[in-house]
Amino acid sequence: MLANKRILLIIGGGIAAFKVPDLIRRLQDRGASVTPVLTRAGEEFVTPLTVSALAGQKVYRDLFDLTEESEMGHIQLSRSADLIVVAPATADMMAKMANGLANDLASTLLLATDTPVLIAPAMNVRMWDHPATRRNLAQLVADGVGVIGPNEGGMACGEFGPGRMSEPLEIVAAIEAKLADGPLKGRRVLVTSGPTHEPIDPVRYIANRSSGAQGTALAAALRDLGAHVVFVTGPASVPPPSGVEVVRVETAREMSEAVDAALPCDAAVFAAAVADWRVASASDRKLKKTRDGMPNLEFAENPDILARVSQMTGGRPPLVVGFAAETDDVIAHATAKRARKGCDWIVANDVSPATGIMGGSENAVVLISDEGAEEWPRMGKAEVATRLAARIAAAVAS
Repeated sequence: MLANKRILLIIGGGIAAFKVPDLIRRLQDRGASVTPVLTRAGEEFVTPLTVSALAGQKVYRDLFDLTEESEMGHIQLSRSADLIVVAPATADMMAKMANGLANDLASTLLLATDTPVLIAPAMNVRMWDHPATRRNLAQLVADGVGVIGPNEGGMACGEFGPGRMSEPLEIVAAIEAKLADGPLKGRRVLVTSGPTHEPIDPVRYIANRSSGAQGTALAAALRDLGAHVVFVTGPASVPPPSGVEVVRVETAREMSEAVDAALPCDAAVFAAAVADWRVASASDRKLKKTRDGMPNLEFAENPDILARVSQMTGGRPPLVVGFAAETDDVIAHATAKRARKGCDWIVANDVSPATGIMGGSENAVVLISDEGAEEWPRMGKAEVATRLAARIAAAVAS
C-alpha cells in the first residue's frame, strides 16, 4: 500500500524513539522510502548512524547546514514528501507546532510545509493530561494534523496511563490510512462506540452489555476509505482499531464532552450504547450493607448526545447517524427515535437475548432514512461496517 510513497520522518526526543528503527523497517517492507530528520534531543536516544543505516539515506539534522541548503533547501525538503510523520511527538514538539515556532530544522520543516502531517505523541501521563497539551492537541487537530495514539500503559518513568507512543504497526496503519486515496480522503468522521459506566460508588457502576464491536468495526471501515476517524469509545471489551484517533471515556457526560471537542466533522456516527441515566450523587466511598436494607439511589438523566448534535443550529455535521438497540417493534421504535432525535439515519437492530447480537460477532440491522426502512440480512459485524461505511462515503461525497 505504500509502494513509492515518500515519508519524511521527524524523530523527536523521547525514550519512545527506540521504536523508530522498527518503524523505519516496517515502512520499507511496504515499499516506502524514509527520509529521516533527527532532532538534537532525538540524538540522545538513537544515533544518526543507526537511523541512516536503516533508512539507507543521509540523516538531516541541522537547519544551518549551508551545503544542504544549496542542494536541497528546507522548503523543498518539507514539500518533497507525500507525508510528514513525527514520531515520537513530544509535548515540546506539539507546542512548537501548535504555536508556529521554528527554531530548529524539524520545527521549521513543519511550519514551511503544505504536506499532510501525522504525529504519534509520546510523553509522561501528567504532561499528556496537562491543559496546555490538551489545548495544543486541539489546535493541531483543527489545523488538520493527523494523530495516532498515544496508548495507555506503563512508562519508563514508572507511571501508568495514556502517553505511550503507538506501536510501529499501529503507526504504519495510520500512515496507510492517511495516504489512502479512498472516497473519504480529507474527511473527518466522528464515531462513538462501546458502553458507558455510570458510577454508584468507587467500586460499583451501572452498565450495559455492549461490547463495542460494531462501532470498532465501523471506525476501521471508515479509516480504510481514507477518513480521519475520531473514535470516542467507552470501556469496550474489544480494542480500538489502529490508524484512528482514539479518545477513551467512561461516563456519558465524558462522552458528551469528547464529542464536543471532536466537532466540527463531516459525519458523526453514534454507535455507542450510552446510559440514559446515572446516579445523581455517586458516593465517594463504598456503600455498605446495613440493617435498613437496600440503599435509596436517586437517578438523573444523562445528556442526550445524539439529539443535541442532530439539532444543533450551527456546526451540525452534514450527516448524523444514530443507532437504536431495540427488543421489540424494532422498525416502529427506531423510526420514532429518528423523528424524535432529528438525525438523518438510524441503524436499528434487535438485541433481544434470543438474537445473540449484543456482545456477539454478527448483526442484523435496518437502515432507516428518508427513503424508508431498508432491512439488511444477518451478517458479520465487519461486513455490516463495510456496507454502512460505503453508504456514508457516498452520502458525504455527494
